[in-house]
Amino acid sequence: MLKVTCGNVVGYLWECCRLLVGMLQFIWLAANIVYFIVTFFTFHNAKNYFYLRLIIGPSLGVARGSAAGLNLNCMLILIPVCRNLISFLRGSFKKCCRRNIRRQLDNHLTFHMYIAYAICIHTAIHIGAHVFNVERFLDSWDSQVVDDAEVKDTILRLSQLRTDAYLNPIAESADTTDTIREMFKTVAGVSGVVITLSLILIVTSSTETIRRSYFEIFWYTHHLFIPFFIATILHGIQGIVRYQTNIDEHDPEKCWNQEWIDDLDSEDSDEDDKCPTPLFEGNSPKSWMWVLGPMVIYFLERAVRFYRSKQQVVVMKVVKHPSKVFELQMKRSGFEAGPGQYVFVQAPGISALEWHPFTLTSAPDDDYFSVHIRRVGDWTEALAQECHVDKGEFQEAWKMPRIAIDGPFGTPTEDIFWYQVDVFVAAGIGVTPFASVLKHIWYKHCASEEMKLKKVYLYWVCPDTNAFEWMQDLLQHFDQQMLERGNTDFLDYNIYLTRGWDSNQAHNIVLNEEEGRDAVTGLQQKTHFGRPQWDKIFPSLVASHPGTNVGVFLCGPTVLANSLHKLCNTHSSNELGGIKFFFNKETF
Repeated sequence: MLKVTCGNVVGYLWECCRLLVGMLQFIWLAANIVYFIVTFFTFHNAKNYFYLRLIIGPSLGVARGSAAGLNLNCMLILIPVCRNLISFLRGSFKKCCRRNIRRQLDNHLTFHMYIAYAICIHTAIHIGAHVFNVERFLDSWDSQVVDDAEVKDTILRLSQLRTDAYLNPIAESADTTDTIREMFKTVAGVSGVVITLSLILIVTSSTETIRRSYFEIFWYTHHLFIPFFIATILHGIQGIVRYQTNIDEHDPEKCWNQEWIDDLDSEDSDEDDKCPTPLFEGNSPKSWMWVLGPMVIYFLERAVRFYRSKQQVVVMKVVKHPSKVFELQMKRSGFEAGPGQYVFVQAPGISALEWHPFTLTSAPDDDYFSVHIRRVGDWTEALAQECHVDKGEFQEAWKMPRIAIDGPFGTPTEDIFWYQVDVFVAAGIGVTPFASVLKHIWYKHCASEEMKLKKVYLYWVCPDTNAFEWMQDLLQHFDQQMLERGNTDFLDYNIYLTRGWDSNQAHNIVLNEEEGRDAVTGLQQKTHFGRPQWDKIFPSLVASHPGTNVGVFLCGPTVLANSLHKLCNTHSSNELGGIKFFFNKETF
């Protein structure tokens, strides 16, 4: 018999809390599946769609089920990208909700992508079903849909109904028209093409390669969401999907193979074997009901961003760093940011529409806010020219370009003080948020403020020696400060150089191995060569910090994120008093 102990109960509750990380995604996925199934059977079994099913069969339920899924996901797709709303909720939940629940908001962009994938799947199903439906409507004029003679006769009669109460939207036989022509005769067909083309362009330009290398393409094509939503609202306005309105007088299950007459009350009619002609009406459009609320929220969000973009930002200083990196130090009235938060930067003189995300590298304690920008594209290169980065001399503020700032916005790094131990993992330029975080932690530490955090690890994976040159001054400052205060154990930073050294540098490193400072960085702690051995690092953390909560914060690629997430789960203990790793990833 299983022995129930306090440790077992706490461990079970802890596992439930960890599973909660994926609970919202599970609820969303279950809602998609359930809503599709319920809608399918609603249309598949409803009596007022009997005649429509007679023509097009079960694809009616498939088309309507996928349409229901599209409505659900189109309602949700805009909410995760309302950055001000997400930041507001994150700040509010900090006061009233557990950390595991609040961390759901950190995955808002991932959730946005999941919803986009669901929209693509439902769109493909919806298009396939309706292509089949149009073919069936067209074939029904020649009674090619089924082999049964009575059913053929009924389908032909339904297609020939040409009053306002018609059922078949195609008024011609296949001899005089075709599927493509009929599609472009309807609002649903034209709007469907607009929806599909917009979706294809949005999704294909959202790949990581396009986002990283051609951000402008990603930015502009994403604004095709405007015609996408307009076409979605108009898609059902014509009422192509029609249902029977007079099932009380004309029971389709009894009357489908009987004679229909328009005036059943005429004197020469025999009511025993005749039924009134069925009447049909189009479904009223419902997509607008789903997307109107989120669209209002989103446009309020954009109004807030527009207001912020008009606030004056003063460029106080421009600093040129190695490795094609430059720093902008700025001020704006009322600007307050937490450690590691990010802002969107616009330079109207370069582009009136483009906003680019950058992590703040200044600490909340600084009297300015700053971003470090690497010159890797047309926009960043143009901004460097506008800011006179290459002139190497002080420029007056009035010579600086107009800069607009939207933000700041919250990130997982706001939770750094919730843990006894923090582990920061950065890849290349991904170290930028930790510049702000480390400065803020050090300010609080030097001020002897009471805080839960007792130990900080920084693991920085650099592709070459140039990658860490601009960060070197900050780390050297920490080195000096820790030596002066006699507290060299508070910050343990580990720099890993993966490539970029030649034989001469390697020889120099070997000769200076016994020196007090590292030969590559000039820092107290030695540089490692190669990639971190995470399978050895995590056990050492477990051994060094038993019974503690460890926050792991990553700013880096997805492959590394997946690996670290698995290691956090593997090395977390379910026992009472065991070490627990909490994984956090920052994404844009």
